[in-house]
Formats: sequence, C-alpha cells, structure tokens
Amino acid sequence: MSAEPSIFEIAQQTQYPVDAFIFIQRGLDYTVRHIHGDVPKDLDPEDESTNRHVTGQQLCEGLREFAINQYGLMARAVLRRYKIYATEDFGKLVFAMVDAGVMRKTDEDTLEDFVDVYDFSEAFSNELQLSQ
Repeated sequence: MSAEPSIFEIAQQTQYPVDAFIFIQRGLDYTVRHIHGDVPKDLDPEDESTNRHVTGQQLCEGLREFAINQYGLMARAVLRRYKIYATEDFGKLVFAMVDAGVMRKTDEDTLEDFVDVYDFSEAFSNELQLSQ
C-alpha cells in the first residue's frame, strides 16, 4: 500500500515551489467555505455523495479574493514569487495535486477550465484593490 505523495514531493515534479501548493490548498478551502459554507460537524469529507465541488472558474475567483485578503497590494508580487502568472497556473497546480491523489475532480473538470479566466494585471491591479 503506497501513501499519497507529500506536497513537497509533488512540488519537486513541477516548476512551482511548495508555497504555491500550500496557497492553492488554503485558497480552495477558502473558496469552498465561501460558496458552500462551513463544513457541518457530522459531514464525512470522504463521502462521495457530499458535493462541495467548485468549478475551475469559481476556484480562480476564490483564489483571487483569497490572495487579496491575505496579501493585499502585494498579492500579485507574492503570486509571482510562487511562479503563478496566469489562471492557467492555478489549474496546473490543481491538476498536479489531482494526479497525485491529493485532490479530487469530477469527470467534467479539465485544465481548460482555468485558462484565461481573468487577466492578472487587471485582477490584481492596485487601483482596483484600493477601490474595494
């Protein structure tokens, strides 16, 4: 019986640092809670009938909001440090974890769901963040 790989092992197989994977995991949790609410105490997270799924587009939007909440005006700079330059990078990180068995997807989920969801220069513009 083989254990699923650690985030460190997954990161070694990609261009992304470990912190990028941690950001995605934390941002996914943030997004799921934002869309579906807190997890009820009696809910079994392994129960396949429990649908707390988010789409690639929803996750990209949630990750944007999470990054701004966490890093403020430095959000884009922090993401650059994680080698995340576009929403497609979010998808590559997610699918690296899916392929490693750390995350799950539906049959409908594809990497293309993450392509060009928004432009980083606009989504993380300091002017936009200051007006919110």
